Amino acid sequence: MTSMIKTGMLMAALTAVFMVAGQVLGGNSGMIFALLLAFAMNFFAYWFSDKAVLKMSGAQEVTAVEAPQLHSIISSLSRKAELPMPRVFIMHQDTPNAFATGRNPDHAAVAVTTGLMNILKHDELEGVLAHELAHIKNRDILISTIAATMAGAISTMASMAQWGMLFGGGRSDDNDGGGGGGILGAIAMMILAPLGASLIQMAISRSREYQADATGAAICGHPRSLASALQQLEIFNRRRPMNVNPATAQMYIVNPLSGGQLANLFSTHPPMQERIKRLGAM
Repeated sequence: MTSMIKTGMLMAALTAVFMVAGQVLGGNSGMIFALLLAFAMNFFAYWFSDKAVLKMSGAQEVTAVEAPQLHSIISSLSRKAELPMPRVFIMHQDTPNAFATGRNPDHAAVAVTTGLMNILKHDELEGVLAHELAHIKNRDILISTIAATMAGAISTMASMAQWGMLFGGGRSDDNDGGGGGGILGAIAMMILAPLGASLIQMAISRSREYQADATGAAICGHPRSLASALQQLEIFNRRRPMNVNPATAQMYIVNPLSGGQLANLFSTHPPMQERIKRLGAM
């Protein structure tokens, strides 16, 4: 419950950043436009994000005949988690990784790489798949999708402000509800709004990953197996980063992208050693 309250507060903060950005750009009418835009983007994200993510990742749906072991494990874990059987997808990549997507448990999908199935032991594979089912059970995918959509919209608004300043000089009056602060307000919004949105999105994602680790460990009954799998996935993904769209990186169980210390500081994934430590404590 504490995790859900924290996530709700972060989502409220993200919405506030979005509306403030709109108010700076266009006063009260800009704030209303930002709110309507958020509703529209989240509507499309809710209905179509899973199809877009699966297509971007190159995932292909497989049947129980084509991938019997994978289907068998997911089916067994789904029964333990009291979830409907999700659709199963495979990505033909040597780097081990996985993600889940879908707007709710009745319309969910789990995608894994061929490397994941080739490298991990049976109990470790169970741990990873249980983690992904935990995301579905906790409805994290919808939360992450909405957060990513709103963060992207805020970045788009910042770009609009930049072009507006180049060609229109920015807002110089406050006849429309006292918005903005003119050029200085627009400059501050261009810098601070995307940064704030990214930090809030990162906090949401990290919070949900910790919860999915705990729920996944409870589903499979082997916290140490999940911890062992995470450690191996971290090593392989550092050695051979995956070629994925950065917008989808937060959905994977471990960060599929390479990056230095600064990139890791702003990563959407929690520190791996902390995740392993928490699983060990279970």
